[in-house]
Amino acid sequence: MTERVALITGGARGIGRGIALDLGCNGWTVALCYRTSQQEAEEVTRIIEGQGGKVLAIPCDVSDPAAATQLVQQVENTWGRIDALINGAGPYHRVSLFEETAEGWSEMFTNNLHPIFYLAKAVAPGMKARKCGRIISFSMANADKMEAQPHVTAHYIAKAGVLILTRTLAKILAPDGITVNAISPGFIDSGSAPPGELTGMAKKIPSGYIGEVEDAVQAVRYFLSDEARYVTGANLHVSGGWGI
Repeated sequence: MTERVALITGGARGIGRGIALDLGCNGWTVALCYRTSQQEAEEVTRIIEGQGGKVLAIPCDVSDPAAATQLVQQVENTWGRIDALINGAGPYHRVSLFEETAEGWSEMFTNNLHPIFYLAKAVAPGMKARKCGRIISFSMANADKMEAQPHVTAHYIAKAGVLILTRTLAKILAPDGITVNAISPGFIDSGSAPPGELTGMAKKIPSGYIGEVEDAVQAVRYFLSDEARYVTGANLHVSGGWGI
């Protein structure tokens, strides 16, 4: 790949970290955004710079529309462009629906869905001017089934919304050479879930094992590649058959 610039939210931990390291150590210039994980962001920065890559770690709460816009402007002012927006931020919590608080309910949409809109709106003008760009967001492997989810209700609805927003953005931006796609992981050993929980879930996965961060990273690399230039509005399951 020729040198290009990627903006990765949630780029200090988990799958976002894996994407940042992979791209940053393989010719991409990387801007990674984090909210609280300063130590982890500094570590990612050291690794990428140690491999001769260019990286910028920026603290930002992308659930704030003004902050999200400023983030995009900062990256564009620094490197002149953003070729890929990868929406990796997306916390969740598990709580029974009627025990959920108004604040907890709102938080799931504020952090999982709204930033994708804010950031896509901010990066679109530059991508449209260059007639090329990639936007990738993360949903979850069973979000397209529209199932009842008593313990992760708001998170699930937000992730279903990610799929609708992905397809809408794909349709709007396709005439400008911009592709917009979603990746829907199942159970990935990214460090966000207790090992015991993952071990128990392996029995429910048709492939029989938990996925690795590298599995999600490779899906991202496909959507960023020239081979995927005609793929837009897609939802790629990375789940070993879970959730389909």
